[in-house]
Amino acid sequence: MASGLASKRLAKELSKISVSLPPGISLVSAENLEEWYLDIQVLDSNPLYAEQIYRLKLKFSQSYPIEAPEVTFHKTDNRPIPMHPHIYSNGIICLDLLGQQGWSPVQNVESICMSIQSMLTSNTKNERPPGDEEFVRSNRMRPRDIAFMYHDNTV
Repeated sequence: MASGLASKRLAKELSKISVSLPPGISLVSAENLEEWYLDIQVLDSNPLYAEQIYRLKLKFSQSYPIEAPEVTFHKTDNRPIPMHPHIYSNGIICLDLLGQQGWSPVQNVESICMSIQSMLTSNTKNERPPGDEEFVRSNRMRPRDIAFMYHDNTV
């Protein structure tokens, strides 16, 4: 269950995004204040993601917005995990904004989705991160607790 601060902030964000989100981002479900699903689509002409829609899963802790939500891509029958050098095949996203060092409480669900949408839009490489198979097989940490090395700003 979310704390008072988290509940208040999430209720406010949910109220806003239920009415208005940027193009290519849509709320799928937010049945509680702990786990939300949003669909995201790249709207430009990037051929890597043409006409694809991807599902994001956001899990909020009692420490939100002080602590970043856990954000992953969620695979369904018609929502694949996008190919990207910073997205593992299990849906974990290597993005500084989602980690302990890059997160700021001024960020919100909308800004997270827009950052991920922008990350996809600017990508030109149809590949997974190096070591994807080993990482997926052996990782047991929450995505926000992984100490990623942010060394490639080109994708």
